[in-house]
Amino acid sequence: MKLIYVFDAYCGWSHGFSPTLREVISRHPELAVEVVSGGLFTGSRRVPIRAFGYVRGANATIAELTGVEFGEAYEKLIADGSFVMDSEAAARGLAALRQAAPTRAAELAMALQHAFYVDGLSLSDPETYRKLAGQAGLGAEDAAAAFGAPGTRTEAEADFARAAGLGVDGFPTLLAVDGERTTALARGRATADDVERRLAAFSATRPS
Repeated sequence: MKLIYVFDAYCGWSHGFSPTLREVISRHPELAVEVVSGGLFTGSRRVPIRAFGYVRGANATIAELTGVEFGEAYEKLIADGSFVMDSEAAARGLAALRQAAPTRAAELAMALQHAFYVDGLSLSDPETYRKLAGQAGLGAEDAAAAFGAPGTRTEAEADFARAAGLGVDGFPTLLAVDGERTTALARGRATADDVERRLAAFSATRPS
């Protein structure tokens, strides 16, 4: 059995799910976690953040319900309104970091969201991945170079196709996969105890 976490680095609800994901992983170190980037802000949705007037209100709700932080530097981006959230670039960034440490993909995904939602860093800037890789004890220069490599772009596109193939149309989604069996443990907001109950029920139906 393994977990598949489908998120978008520019999704506030995915940021809000980080405490739950962290707790689930701590409770189940025996479960591998595959992280897949979604494509929330691509194509016609790749526009200045001011176009999404609901963001500030949604963030207030997310903070209230989950306790996650939205930092001052991020709030300045919202106030300015010109920043463009590009999920393809963020997916390339995750791919670059994931290549360096595949087993730490969930940790790196959460670090990516902290970089944006707390530190206000652009996920389209190779310097962000240089910084994140350095903080994680990975090759900073290698991560920055990988961000712009053609193979990383291909990997990002494969992530989007994988999310669609899993039937995921909302972020975050946490799945449990056991052979041919798959179940959703969380879609949107969920506590670690919610996930635990669903995981226990899924495990109980495992064929003997």
